[in-house]
Amino acid sequence: DGDRMTAPRRRVLELLLAAAEPVKAYDLIARYGEDGTAAKPPTVYRALEFLERKGMVHRIASISAYVACTADVAGVTPTHAAAFLICDCCGAAEEVVAPFGDSVAQTAKAAGYVIHRTTIECHGRCPACAIAA
Repeated sequence: DGDRMTAPRRRVLELLLAAAEPVKAYDLIARYGEDGTAAKPPTVYRALEFLERKGMVHRIASISAYVACTADVAGVTPTHAAAFLICDCCGAAEEVVAPFGDSVAQTAKAAGYVIHRTTIECHGRCPACAIAA
């Protein structure tokens, strides 16, 4: 079944949750095996595709990396609008609730468009890096 949480999908999600920071796909490939062996790239990419489709992970396009979804707001759906604050200095990324995600979806709906995914990426400096600058 294409909607099952298979062992490879679970492993990729575990790696993202353990990292607690954006991780590039090739780093997931390298870290995949419990014994230090790399995974075959299609295994990781298929898992990422599934996890993203189910709303369990987000792809941050501007840095070509993935993070586990940290939205714990009641009623969040796999298609919720994700927003990220990304530090250009240390690379930290924090998921925040997109304050205008619903209005974008409503505007799209009024135009007859169906949105499957919304990701907003904001680049700057985190509090620690802003103080150090």
